[in-house]
Amino acid sequence: MASRTKLSGIQRQALALYRGFLRTARLKSPEERRRIESVVSAEFRENARSVDRRNFVYIEYLMRRGKRQLEQLKNPDITGLSTLQINKASSIPELGVSTGRQ
Repeated sequence: MASRTKLSGIQRQALALYRGFLRTARLKSPEERRRIESVVSAEFRENARSVDRRNFVYIEYLMRRGKRQLEQLKNPDITGLSTLQINKASSIPELGVSTGRQ
């Protein structure tokens, strides 16, 4: 059996947050589930690619923001996620939640 590299504490937290989003997505409709999985996957991949691993302050900020968004997504009135692209030099996609109510 190949030995695995041990994950740091913050890596384990990020993985748990990602899994939490995927578990919560299972509670939504099939089409929203696919959309949530797609948005969450893209967000995590983009942050893994673009955020410096030594920038702990920013990583902790992203973790707190992700936890808040996950708690909102767990609400049965919330139907899915949306994205907001800010067109700046250092644009960072923002996740949002939608309720299905107008």
